[in-house]
Order: sequence, then C-alpha cells, then structure tokens
Amino acid sequence: MSKQKTLSLTTHGQGLYEFTREAETWVSEQAVETGICHLFVRHTSCSLIIQENADPSAKTDLENWLNRLVPENDPLYTHTMEGPDDMPAHIKAILTNVSLSIPIVDGRLALGTWQGLYLWEHRHQSHRRSVILHLSS
Repeated sequence: MSKQKTLSLTTHGQGLYEFTREAETWVSEQAVETGICHLFVRHTSCSLIIQENADPSAKTDLENWLNRLVPENDPLYTHTMEGPDDMPAHIKAILTNVSLSIPIVDGRLALGTWQGLYLWEHRHQSHRRSVILHLSS
C-alpha cells in the first residue's frame, strides 16, 4: 500500500518551522501499523531536518552556526540576482537534507522523545513551501 499527502507550510523568513504534529496526525489517520514515511521538500532553498524540539536554544544555536558557516555576500558567489541570501540558501540546502525517511512503528512515526520534524527556511522572505509525505507499508 502507498499513500501520499502534500503539506503546505508558510514561512516568515529564515528559521526552523516545526511540522511534527501535522505529519504525525496524517500518519495516524492512515491506520498503518508498520511501514515507512518518506518526506521530500520541493524547493532548493530550504531543507528538512529532525532535531530537538524541547529546548529552543538548540534551534538558535543551529541557525547561528549554519549562518556563520555559509555567510551572505561572499565575493565568490556568482548566483546573486535573487539577493544575497539566495546562493547561501542553496548551499545550506545541500549541507542539510531535502528528504527524510522515518519508520512507522505501531501506527506512529518512530521519532525519539525529543525529536521533531522541521522545515528549515534559508531565505529571508516569506515563502509557501510544499512537503510531500509518502507512506509505504
């Protein structure tokens, strides 16, 4: 069996946007005891991560670290027509993930106690992002 859903997520600039609850709700509605849920983001300037969802300082530290690793306005960038955050956003997306696979155990995503699903927006402007959830059992 195979099922799909597209989640539409609105971002308001750079940052981590949690969507664990939306994904967990959809998976539980499918009444599948075991399987795998594959997630894929259809964009080149954002990414998907599994990260701690208890202490907000973890998100802040991740954002600060990645922004330091991939700075804006690097003179080596030639892809600059869409703004100083565009090329760094593409680099950040390849350093992180555009897809994730999570086992389904007992009808639920097999995430750990402190793990959450996040869309990581790498652009400054607001965007509407599409995340495809594909369930296989």
